[in-house]
Amino acid sequence: MAIEIKAPTFPESVADGTVATWHKQPGDAVKRDDLIVDIETDKVVLEVLATADGVLGAIVKNEGDTVLSDEVLGSIVEGGAAAPAAPAAAAPAAQAAAPAADGEDDPIAAPAARKIAEENGINIASVAGTGKGGRVTKEDVVAAVAAKKAAPAAAPAKAAAPAATAPVFAAGDRVEKRVPMTRVRATVAKRLVEAQSNMAMLTTFNEVDMTEIMALRSKYKDLFEKSHNGVRLGFMSFFVKAATEALKRFPAVNASIDGSDIVYHGYADIGVAVSSDRGLVVPVLRNAELMSLAEIEGGIAAYGKKARDGKLSIDEMTGGTFTITNGGTFGSMMSTPIVNPPQAAILGMHNILQRPMAVNGQVVIRPMMYLALSYDHRLIDGKEAVSFLVAIKNLLEDPARLLLDI
Repeated sequence: MAIEIKAPTFPESVADGTVATWHKQPGDAVKRDDLIVDIETDKVVLEVLATADGVLGAIVKNEGDTVLSDEVLGSIVEGGAAAPAAPAAAAPAAQAAAPAADGEDDPIAAPAARKIAEENGINIASVAGTGKGGRVTKEDVVAAVAAKKAAPAAAPAKAAAPAATAPVFAAGDRVEKRVPMTRVRATVAKRLVEAQSNMAMLTTFNEVDMTEIMALRSKYKDLFEKSHNGVRLGFMSFFVKAATEALKRFPAVNASIDGSDIVYHGYADIGVAVSSDRGLVVPVLRNAELMSLAEIEGGIAAYGKKARDGKLSIDEMTGGTFTITNGGTFGSMMSTPIVNPPQAAILGMHNILQRPMAVNGQVVIRPMMYLALSYDHRLIDGKEAVSFLVAIKNLLEDPARLLLDI
């Protein structure tokens, strides 16, 4: 019995996907819950698992093909046995040489073998039977399917496989390498261009003295980690808490435009940009305004691991009312982050550097960070944007304000 392998049901925000990698080939044995194929969408890579034990039959969608929600990708022959490597390789020659049983065009074949042959477009008369009296068995047909599909399936795989990293060339080489964009990279490029084309985007800057935050972290980081089951205290949780507090004061920064309407959100779903092998992804901390520092740090750490392992789900990356990105982890001193539509603003963090500052008439060395807030001027006035960023600065320079709500 053949069981269809279908693409996942995509949410409304995902139109289609691309077959990224087939982890099994026709004729390979599969177990229930084995990873069969990866589907790359605009947001994440979705894993399609086997729903039954058996043998992988026909592949309908090759690597690089576009697939729609619930579209058939291939099939599993339930209860089938894996085709041995040697007979599979020799199948074309055997098929050409073997005569039909009893001199007839239609050989003796098991019903299951005929069904698999029909489903995969195999002429049963061309299959060499290894059963008693030359009978064509199910395993014979599975081997024939493997031989037929292996070569065609390999070509698209080479053409579609994206480079995980930029190629490395030896000095003096005048060579070029052309690879297709990954689906995520292409979608990011499209959305960023659309954002700049459709928004009145501006960026305002400020700087924050990180002395108090760094002292607080240094004093309590060991106790924090011990008290919260290994969760480490970083800087991002302070920025998320400061942002959620500032969003309460300036609700337009947490709003979005829908047609001719402004949608104000009574919650703060904070997207946190995370770097992965597939590019920058932005999982969302839901109701971050209700989360403790430990819950924020734990959520970010979990998302970071999922991003590295390619395990982020579409739901975890959908939505968000405001985004924070930290270019400082890569050494960035200053940047103008691009707003992620339909959000109205994004906060950019940068590198912390010791710089001379004038404090109470004295020149002192302080750990300073530049902050950047890019915003949609159609929705947010300059005064609101500047005041929002100043609020974040004040909350971070005096962390007690976060506890006292002042």
